[in-house]
Amino acid sequence: MCMHIIAAIHAEIDRISEQRTELWKRLSLGRNPDLVAEIKALDAKLDSLWDAHRAERARIRFGEREHIVKRARAEERLERAA
Repeated sequence: MCMHIIAAIHAEIDRISEQRTELWKRLSLGRNPDLVAEIKALDAKLDSLWDAHRAERARIRFGEREHIVKRARAEERLERAA
């Protein structure tokens, strides 16, 4: 299931990247503020998707965030007690 999430994120990244490439090609024909705004919006979506990708990879590698926080707090308590 985890790899399905990563594959879906990659598919969306690929789709948006292709869309952005087409917009850049259109923009090369002449300055257009609407195209610039669309490209900026796509860049923001891509940033968000890459963040989701990194978070999912970290979750797969290290486990759920809540579990990691609990373990860190327990280790911190042990260090203080020692």
